[in-house]
Amino acid sequence: MSVDETALTSDEETLHRLGYAQELRRRMSGFSNFAVSFTIISILSGCLTLYGYGMGTGGPAIIVWGWPIVGIFTLLVGLSMAEVCSSFPTAGGLYYWSAKLARKNGGAWSWFTGWFNFLGQVAVTAGIDFGAAFFINAFLNLAWGVSTAHWVTILIFAIVLLVHGMLNQFGIRLVALLNDVSVWWHILGVLIIVGVLAFVPSHHASAKYVFTSTFNDTGWHSIFYVLLLGLLLAQYTFTGYDASAHMTEETHNASRSGPRGIVMSILVSLFAGWVLLIGITFAINKAHYSTDLGALVPPAQIFTDAIGATGAKLLLLVAIGAQLFCGMSSVTANSRMIYAFSRDGALPGSNVWHKVNKRTRTPTNAIWLAAAGALILGLPYLWNSTAYAAVTSIAVIGLYIAYVSPTFLRLRQGVSFQRGPWHLGRWSYLVGWIAVIWVVFITILFMLPTASPIHWSNFNYTVVAVLVVIGFAGIYWLVSARKWFTGPKVQGTPEELAAIERELSA
Repeated sequence: MSVDETALTSDEETLHRLGYAQELRRRMSGFSNFAVSFTIISILSGCLTLYGYGMGTGGPAIIVWGWPIVGIFTLLVGLSMAEVCSSFPTAGGLYYWSAKLARKNGGAWSWFTGWFNFLGQVAVTAGIDFGAAFFINAFLNLAWGVSTAHWVTILIFAIVLLVHGMLNQFGIRLVALLNDVSVWWHILGVLIIVGVLAFVPSHHASAKYVFTSTFNDTGWHSIFYVLLLGLLLAQYTFTGYDASAHMTEETHNASRSGPRGIVMSILVSLFAGWVLLIGITFAINKAHYSTDLGALVPPAQIFTDAIGATGAKLLLLVAIGAQLFCGMSSVTANSRMIYAFSRDGALPGSNVWHKVNKRTRTPTNAIWLAAAGALILGLPYLWNSTAYAAVTSIAVIGLYIAYVSPTFLRLRQGVSFQRGPWHLGRWSYLVGWIAVIWVVFITILFMLPTASPIHWSNFNYTVVAVLVVIGFAGIYWLVSARKWFTGPKVQGTPEELAAIERELSA
């Protein structure tokens, strides 16, 4: 028996022990698992699409120093998640972990963790493809003068989501291949952008400007508050690494590969993203740059001022390619979470969303729900200029509440927690509690107003979206779900699980 066959058998046995059949194809390597999370974090997406927001809410100082600060706290969150992932390598990920780790009321913990994860996953998909639409629109405007009106951006956004839905229908092998390519695209892309901006321009900003200057275009008078708001650039970029957990049912040696994918995606992004942000900030031409929050894509202005229109278009294409890879991977992870959550009956219409296409072995209906939900979250941009910042805040809050809930429950378990082969040892408690405190802090922070005076055109509707989901999930729980949702369902005995697998393979 080959090593691959042994690993596959071991993974299937683990999945059966957790109560599930091997319905999805297990074709991903450990590198591919890492690639999914690294691609969704996508420093060429989050760093660039929120760069203008960061310039207006703190300026170069918060962009350059906020990144490593947020990155270190994010790493602690990721380490805590990875430890739990090693014990429970399932596509459900966070909500499954909460159900298994809660001492009591496991159904309620699982339910609300799952709904926050669902909200965050849909919002992060919206944020990524929304950002890609901004950059595509900016490129079309530079190349052919295409309008940058809000409706044009939304149209491009819808087309990008359509393409990503279609790509995900072709099966996990294509998605895994594209994710592997994406890793090198991102790394080479960062080197190209930073290299070009370092050597081509005749003028660079001073070190004092890059590392110490601050800007405030928010209307708020407290620079400390504004600097805190500016942390959103980094915190939003560091999202989506739960994808490694959601892809564990399709990954070999999942109890080790999943945790490594989470941690390594954060570490590599932390280093490469800092290099990218410093490189772009040094390329700013202070005489031409505007911190106007209404600017479509401020990096396009920086590129144009530094190396001219032709070079700017080429760098935009590098960024757009990375963002398209990123959005495709986000739809993949989002659909797997929807598939798993509906497999356990937690979403309205669950029978529809957890169906698996026998030919491609992908959850086709879940893929299109992920795309449609993302489109809905982006539509307020038609009348609200700060909609993109709101979408990214929703992604951060939804995902991070879901990220840290299992960690909090694991901490409450103490020594009774059954560790997997990948764990933190004696550092579990210190790392875990810091992670919990950080998430409480950013959850409050990113629901606060981002602009003053507050009116409908700049209202941060993050709090509305979060309350709607809490309200819907809470009412649904009280009225109905508490009577039947006890957490993840066991699909059957080992014999029944094997029968499900035979039927799918037929």
